[in-house]
Amino acid sequence: MSTNTPEIDENAQWLTQEAYDRLKGELAHLSGPGRQEIVDRIESAREEGDLKENGGYHAAKEEQGKAEARIRYLNDLLENSYVGDAPTGDSVVPGMLVEAKIAGNKMKFLFGNREIAGDTDLEVYSERSPIGEAINGTKPGDKLSYSAPNGKDIPVEIISAEPFKG
Repeated sequence: MSTNTPEIDENAQWLTQEAYDRLKGELAHLSGPGRQEIVDRIESAREEGDLKENGGYHAAKEEQGKAEARIRYLNDLLENSYVGDAPTGDSVVPGMLVEAKIAGNKMKFLFGNREIAGDTDLEVYSERSPIGEAINGTKPGDKLSYSAPNGKDIPVEIISAEPFKG
């Protein structure tokens, strides 16, 4: 993790301090007690006998795979992120709550990593998505378009951008 500006590493993702702390706690749990709980469930299910027809064993193994994938994801995200001050101004940058008209539909979404949104039900667009790459750095009033994955050009008008207060 770096506390420098994103120019230090173009692949770094901005996180709020709250999101960073929450993810660090989740990683600590998954890597420690969470991992041990799953191992204990696997061992318990294994003792029940025939593994081919043991639903508890297969469910625990699947849960283990998901937990290990989440651990890898969190390690990578936390190692390749920077925690900085919340954005200011009205430019569309990671950490901003953006209101825009996309293909004629008014939408409000968080711009940045989905982990910043936490438990909110906000729609999130990554700065690495096609729309994210197009709107990064724009300002209210800007009109542009981006190419969707299906090749269609989608018109976008930025209405407002304000710091996400989480």
